[in-house]
Amino acid sequence: MNAPPADVPVIQIRNLHKSYGTLEVLKGVDLTAPKGHVISLIGSSGSGKSTLLRCCNLLEDSQDGDILFEGEAVHWKGHGLRRHPADRAQVTRMRTNLSMVFQQFNLWSHMTVLQNVMEAPVTVMKRDPGEVEEKARYYLAKVGIAEKCDVWPAQLSGGQQQRAAIARALCMEPRALLFDEPTSALDPELEQEVVKVIKALADEGRTMILVTHDMKLAADVSDHVIFLHKGKIEEEGAPEQLFGAPKTDRLRGFLSATGA
Repeated sequence: MNAPPADVPVIQIRNLHKSYGTLEVLKGVDLTAPKGHVISLIGSSGSGKSTLLRCCNLLEDSQDGDILFEGEAVHWKGHGLRRHPADRAQVTRMRTNLSMVFQQFNLWSHMTVLQNVMEAPVTVMKRDPGEVEEKARYYLAKVGIAEKCDVWPAQLSGGQQQRAAIARALCMEPRALLFDEPTSALDPELEQEVVKVIKALADEGRTMILVTHDMKLAADVSDHVIFLHKGKIEEEGAPEQLFGAPKTDRLRGFLSATGA
């Protein structure tokens, strides 16, 4: 894909609706992720944060609204609960440019760390294995686990596994990184290893959408924060505004409950 003009957002979502049967999870959500910006999604469990992130990456089908990647709109067929992307090649192309880091790492247990990081670029994107290996080793060094290339995921701590998952996402060389609660499965000590990596990526000017329960991380790395409540945007804005001077009672209550 050719790079779009700099002012075209990497991801843009307009009036997105998502239901599971009769349960409406997203009720008309808008999101814009400009190039080089970090967007954080916060809110209580069940507010729709992870669902919104999965809709960004087309891992979930939405029932109404528009999703655009670098100005290109997803093509749909069908309506409502029967709506699905119409062009699988478009989905694959978009998804390979939106690398996702999951809460539970999702590393292949039968592959070494290096093989895990190389797998998608080689098998999905058909890149040269020699070039991919060089990049994979570079990204593993970048996240601080270069010496773990040849070990199995089970031999790593949770923090090391999550850093391997981040290296795997980076090796796809995506236009944006999507993080779904990347630290919530970790002990506090190991959590800081991953937070340090995420902050470094933000400092590099990478485009990221981050679902997180860590209010300090959201405040430190975000250009824009969205507070979701029951599938709707209750409040959004710059982190200093949301965390320093929340306007709504719901956000004030949420921040108080999280100790922020």
